Amino acid sequence: MKGMADFSRPGSLYGAIDLGARKQALEAQARREAAGPQAASSASIVEVTEETFTADVIDRSMTVPVVLDLWSPRSPGSVQLSPVLEKVVGDLGGRAVLARVNVDGSPQIAQALRVQAVPTVLAIFQGQAVTGFQQVLPEQEVRRWLDELMGAVEQFYQANPGARPPAAEGEQEAPASPPADPDLLAAEQAIDDGDLDAAAAAYERLLARVPGDEDARMGLAGVNLMRRTADADPADVQRRAQDASDIDAQLLAADLEMLSGDVDRAFERVIAVVKRASGDERDRARRHLLGLFAALPAEDPSLVKARRALASALF
Repeated sequence: MKGMADFSRPGSLYGAIDLGARKQALEAQARREAAGPQAASSASIVEVTEETFTADVIDRSMTVPVVLDLWSPRSPGSVQLSPVLEKVVGDLGGRAVLARVNVDGSPQIAQALRVQAVPTVLAIFQGQAVTGFQQVLPEQEVRRWLDELMGAVEQFYQANPGARPPAAEGEQEAPASPPADPDLLAAEQAIDDGDLDAAAAAYERLLARVPGDEDARMGLAGVNLMRRTADADPADVQRRAQDASDIDAQLLAADLEMLSGDVDRAFERVIAVVKRASGDERDRARRHLLGLFAALPAEDPSLVKARRALASALF
């Protein structure tokens, strides 16, 4: 389905580095907080059976994402996770539906979806299962997963405006997004074409005109990550990184961890180098870490934590 292929990679730049979802999650959290507590009360929660599955899940998913909670009263994990799902979906104020399926009472649904264990959570959109997980997650992780889902759904509608359902009576349409900057579009196209040098040049042009542009800052940092790791052999880097004194390997290992989405581990690795090193090597590690910081939105919790750790390491 166009625009919905991979929820962990919500944009062309972030299709190459798995960091863009973090920015979407933070933005979605801000929208939730601005909406206030009344949003939770308007959420849609339905109990689904084999007879109602098509109407309650498939049909509804053509206009809003449906979070499908496949649970069992015999499963302690289900008992723990289901209230969390109700809370986080409820906070969306009706922009998603929580559909609950008791697999003990509706085994054919579980068989059709090839559910091997409960709890299992699937996101259904436009009639297809697009993402999901199969374990008990803490509320923060569930929120992050759901925010990534909603960000990807919004991207789908931006790419396919004719598919967006009309606003309900009395509901205001969301304001149209401003047109993207030409250099930003050029950078994303260059990344799609595999031309990282052209992408970097486009981001640099945009930053020269608008020094505070966060998308350009994050984009350039991401491109630099990709350029530094283009020829890296992960197995070789992992082997070399076992030597704590090999700073080149430590910094390259941190780059690879960033690309894989293991942001906290990448930051911890470079901060450890800052603590051990001195002189020019210490400054090199510090500057490298600042380059990694640039790949994340300024309000990212991991970034805030790492900045404090860096300050402690330096002073």
